Amino acid sequence: MRALLYLLPALCLGCDVELGPVVASATPTSATARRAADGPSPGYLLISPLRDQSAYLLDGAGEVVHRWKTEYDPGNSAYLLPDGDLLRCAREGGNAVFHGGGEGGRVQRYSWDGELEWDFVWSSDAHLHHHDVAPLPNGNVLLLSWELKTREQCLAAGMDPALLQGDVLWPDAVFEVKPVGADGGEVVWAWHLWDHLVQEFDEGKANYGVVAEHPELVDLNVHRHSEQKSEAEQRAELERLRALGYAGDAPDEEGDDAPAAPETPQGGERAPRGGGGPGGAGEDFCHTNGIDYDAELDQILLSVRHLSEVWVIDHSTTTAEAASHRGGRSGKGGDLLWRWGNPQNYGRGLAEHRQLFEQHDARWIPAGYPGAGHITIFNNGANRPEGSWSSVLEVAPPVDAQGRYAMDAGEPFGPRRPTWEYAAPERESFFSGFISGAERQPNGNTLICSGSDGRVFEVTPQGALVWEWKNVFGEAGGPGGPRGGRRGPPGGPAGGPPPRRAALAVRTATTRGRRAVPRTVRRPASVRPPAGVRRATAAVPAVAGLAARADPAAWTASRCSARRATRPTTRAWRT
Repeated sequence: MRALLYLLPALCLGCDVELGPVVASATPTSATARRAADGPSPGYLLISPLRDQSAYLLDGAGEVVHRWKTEYDPGNSAYLLPDGDLLRCAREGGNAVFHGGGEGGRVQRYSWDGELEWDFVWSSDAHLHHHDVAPLPNGNVLLLSWELKTREQCLAAGMDPALLQGDVLWPDAVFEVKPVGADGGEVVWAWHLWDHLVQEFDEGKANYGVVAEHPELVDLNVHRHSEQKSEAEQRAELERLRALGYAGDAPDEEGDDAPAAPETPQGGERAPRGGGGPGGAGEDFCHTNGIDYDAELDQILLSVRHLSEVWVIDHSTTTAEAASHRGGRSGKGGDLLWRWGNPQNYGRGLAEHRQLFEQHDARWIPAGYPGAGHITIFNNGANRPEGSWSSVLEVAPPVDAQGRYAMDAGEPFGPRRPTWEYAAPERESFFSGFISGAERQPNGNTLICSGSDGRVFEVTPQGALVWEWKNVFGEAGGPGGPRGGRRGPPGGPAGGPPPRRAALAVRTATTRGRRAVPRTVRRPASVRPPAGVRRATAAVPAVAGLAARADPAAWTASRCSARRATRPTTRAWRT
């Protein structure tokens, strides 16, 4: 069974990936909560607003049916678990080393009744949880984490000093944590990017090699292909993200006045910490913004924004094997099994072969859905050669039943083109430069969140618009409202008819320090999870916050097949 993923309609269009993608488009209208005659896929919506410490479950009419009150600002993802519990990321704050777009540091689990059952902190001078988590079938949780590498460690690994901004680097790692007690956690598995590097800069280092001969490894000097943002550009971007509630303040800052940046040893001004957020590499080498898990393959999917790639790694390894190049079901240890989106990164393509542009929200499509086993990706589309515009892709990885990925000698990983793509008829009219996401629906439609302009809409495989909602709360037209949440169970209360879906997500005020309660139709009602709950399906990011929908079969056992009743946890993503 595929876990926690929602994606676009794939082969339901009957197209051959080698013949080129199906490009669907629809002309959106300006109507709020617009519905087509054939109707969208029904479902509840889970939201976790950027400027609100509560998470909300809304029905199809936009009414709050449940609310979880918390004491921390939200992080970048929230999940509705099979038993009705809420698993959420939260912003710990106060870290002296790591702060920037996507920071978290705390993971919490609340019961349906609002009792805090687990409150785990992953924040220190050596590491910080960021962006996303992935709940596993065994009850453990996969965490994305930055970890600290000093300038000396970077140079010892063969990094070109000209590419090192400042004195540190934050490569990514993945940790599997087993909850222990009320606030403890045991790391039972780990994968570190630092163990899987190659470089052509320094022949005297152990990881020296020809990058093009090692697509399974990551080039430590990959950012030589990128145009680095200036310190001023990075600082402006970071301040914009802080104003939206997407990045926290540095511990030594007060209010809106940041201190002057210290000088580098070369006498120049050092980029502000956190400058590695969206838009520039900086310390944040990868800016991995999403993690997904496939239980059938026992593999992990990562969305790596700063490299404009998605990666798959093996989770069946031991921690020792994950640090090596052998072991696990794949026999490749912790090396990359598959990567896609930017073959120039590993010397098997040019700039014109790049297909991803600072993407978000890569997910496997669950079993039983159109396009099952494929991957959907929100391609933000910043800095395309022909201009900036967003699209949603469905990609069919060249993988067999044993989880092995095909690649011809000397060639990049396939496929050559996506199987399906949604873009607006006037391409530049649909552009979200950061956050955002997309989720495949059980009926083959795709729910899309354009996070930066607060718009959520659903399209058919042919690109027809069947539902649209425009965020009208808070600062009009911009993010800062509900973070992308994973979708909750579909349909209305157990036994009732599918609800009418109107406004499904809300925004909050973006004023620094103010936490506005989302102004939905009514205050949350105290309700129990619908009878017969088995699992909530994956959720989808919604406007400037987390918003996700679950299909009607997920919580109503009497109205779903066994396959749907046992689908994975609902996941919300951030907009």
